Amino acid sequence: MSLDSARQRQLEALYDRYAELLDDGPLEDWPALFEEECDYRVIPRDNHDQGLPMAIIRCESRGMLMDRVRSVQETIMHEPRYLRHQITNIRGTGRADGGIDAVAHYLVVEVLPDRLPQILSVGRYLSRVVEDGGDLRFAGMRVVYDSVLVPNSIVYPL
Repeated sequence: MSLDSARQRQLEALYDRYAELLDDGPLEDWPALFEEECDYRVIPRDNHDQGLPMAIIRCESRGMLMDRVRSVQETIMHEPRYLRHQITNIRGTGRADGGIDAVAHYLVVEVLPDRLPQILSVGRYLSRVVEDGGDLRFAGMRVVYDSVLVPNSIVYPL
């Protein structure tokens, strides 16, 4: 069943906050958009379409998402960069259990200080969203990227 306009706006606000935290931070607030027990995967389209589980990033709890953030900030050596997420075509469908199945398209542009902006990734988000204390949170997200190739520079969550 399609969402009413208020619920659709609430879903869009969740994705807006998602992009804002990944692009402008604070990055350590990003995991709070997810349920404690969640599933976050960055997976190539070919694998997703064939039902293959292989993902380049796989986190199975908010704690694992927090570890990912900590590794980006403290342990992974990488050149400083800025990201810009463009999230469009957000569509939600209500579930019988009160949750939402959501689909959104994304484009991530990466900007390194000494280079022109370049497209880092493009694809779609396939998400399960639940209500938690009046707020929407992601219970699961598959980031399905369209390219078979993936740059080595994917250190941040998409």
